[in-house]
Amino acid sequence: MKKPIRFALAVLASATLGMGCSSESSSGDTAKTGQTENEQAAEDTEISFPTGPIDKDLERITLPDGFRIDYYAKDVDNARSMALSESGILFVGTREEDKVYAIVDENKDGKADEVVVVASGLTMPNGVAVRNGSLYVAEVNRVIRFDNIEQTFRNQPKYEVVNDQFPSDTHHGWKYIAFGPDDKLYVPVGAPCNICKSEKPIYATITRMNPDGSNMEIYAEGVRNTVGFDWHPETKDLYFTDNGRDLLGDDTPPDELNRATKKGEHFGYPYCHAGDVADPEFGKMRDCSEFVKPVQKLHPHGGTLGMKFYTGKMFPAKYRNQIFMAQHGSWNRTEKIGYSLATVTTDANGNTTHAPFAEGWLQGQEDWGRPVDVLLMPDGSMLVSDDKNDAIYRITYRK
Repeated sequence: MKKPIRFALAVLASATLGMGCSSESSSGDTAKTGQTENEQAAEDTEISFPTGPIDKDLERITLPDGFRIDYYAKDVDNARSMALSESGILFVGTREEDKVYAIVDENKDGKADEVVVVASGLTMPNGVAVRNGSLYVAEVNRVIRFDNIEQTFRNQPKYEVVNDQFPSDTHHGWKYIAFGPDDKLYVPVGAPCNICKSEKPIYATITRMNPDGSNMEIYAEGVRNTVGFDWHPETKDLYFTDNGRDLLGDDTPPDELNRATKKGEHFGYPYCHAGDVADPEFGKMRDCSEFVKPVQKLHPHGGTLGMKFYTGKMFPAKYRNQIFMAQHGSWNRTEKIGYSLATVTTDANGNTTHAPFAEGWLQGQEDWGRPVDVLLMPDGSMLVSDDKNDAIYRITYRK
C-alpha cells in the first residue's frame, strides 16, 4: 500500500465543493487565526500521489508538465455531475441512466474502493449537491432530498420532495445544481427547444430557492442551457457556462462563459448569442446592446459543461482562482471539437484567455471519452467525470 505524503493545503471554497455552507466565519478561534475550520483541518490532509505506470487508456491524454491523470473510479455508468460530502463520499448523478451513485475511497489512497447505487428509478437525475448532511438531487421537473445521506446511502434511502414545480420538458431538461454563498440552491431551467421564445418566463433561466424549496425566484434570464456554474472565491459573482444554439453553421455561435453580478440580468437568448450574434429569427425584436456580454467566448458547439474555480494549493500558483471547465464535445459539427478540459484565466488587467489543459479523448474524429464535470478535492487534486467512458478521473500535480 502506498504511503500518503503530508502536504500543506488551502481549503476549497465551500461553494466550490457544492456543500452550500456560508462563507462567514462561525467561531471565535477562526477570527483569531484568520483561518476557517476547514483550512485548519486541510493543513493536515494526507495526499496519496499515484505511483506506477499510467493506465494505457490514459496515456492518450496530454497534460502540462508535472500533471498526471489516473482513474479514480471505473464502471460508473453515464457519470455526470458530482458533489462531495463532508467525510469525502463522492455523489454522482446521471442523465441517460436513472441512478445516483456514491463512490467511496475508504482508505483515502486516491482510488475508489466501492461504487454504490444510492437510488434508481429517477428521471434524468443529473444534478447533485450536498448541504448539512443531505443530498439534493435534481430530476427533470423536481428537486428531491435524501437526509443523513452519509449514514443511509447503502440502504436505499427514502427522499423528500423539495420542489416539484419545474417544467417536465426533457429537451434541455437535465439540470446542474449547486448551493451558492447565499445558502440558496441554484437550479437552471433550459430552453425547451433549439431556439424559441416561450411565453412561460421560467424557461431559459437560472432560478434559486431556499434549501426547503420555498421562495423560488428567477435569478438570471436569457440563459439557453447551462450545465455548470460556480462562484468566484473572492467576489462571489456567479460564473456559468452556456451552450449556444445549433443550426447556424459550424462556427456560429460560440459557447459562452458568463458572469452574473446581481439578480435580474439578461444574457441574450433567444435574441442575441455570444454578445454580438443577432438571431436570424428573434434578433430583430431586441438589440444585442441590451444584454450582458460573455466574459469569454468558448468553442462553437463545444458543449462546455461543468466548471470550477481552482482554490487548492496542489497545482502551481498560476492556476489559483482560475477556471477549469469540461468541454463535453460537439454533436453535429462537421469536424468535432471539444472532448477536453480547458482553462479560462484572467490577468491583472481583467483580460481573459481560453486555453486547452487536457486533451486526447478525441483521436482524429473518433471520440472515446466526453468530460462532463470537474470537482476539487480537499487535497487540491481534481476529479473529472466522463459519461461516455463511464469513469471518474483524478488529476494530480507534483513538481
